[in-house]
Amino acid sequence: QVQLVESGGGSVQAGGSLRLSCEASGYTYRSVCMSWFRQAPGKEREAVAVIYVGGGSPYYADSVKGRFTISRDNAKNTLYLQMNSLKPEDTAMYYCAADSSGIALRYPREVTSYNYWGQGTQVTVSS
Repeated sequence: QVQLVESGGGSVQAGGSLRLSCEASGYTYRSVCMSWFRQAPGKEREAVAVIYVGGGSPYYADSVKGRFTISRDNAKNTLYLQMNSLKPEDTAMYYCAADSSGIALRYPREVTSYNYWGQGTQVTVSS
């Protein structure tokens, strides 16, 4: 089992920055892909950024490209999402997800590809 705990959310004004953290515990060595998703009220959960444990270029949604950066600290078993130049449309609950099955390597943007999820952290951006 892998447990994921997000933190770092909050309320900021447009143009501000936040850094989200996702601390992983349990059988973390089994994770092959880790991602950040977000879900705004009334909308579907969408992939924001994906990082592959084995290496390779991270994926970013077009809406956050150039503003968000995903990274991992293996020593701390922690996943990060640095969010800069935040916009009101970034307002959402942000979730950390991990995949140990390998499905996310082929379908990294699909919610169903991930078998571990955090509880979410709220990000609110005001104009």
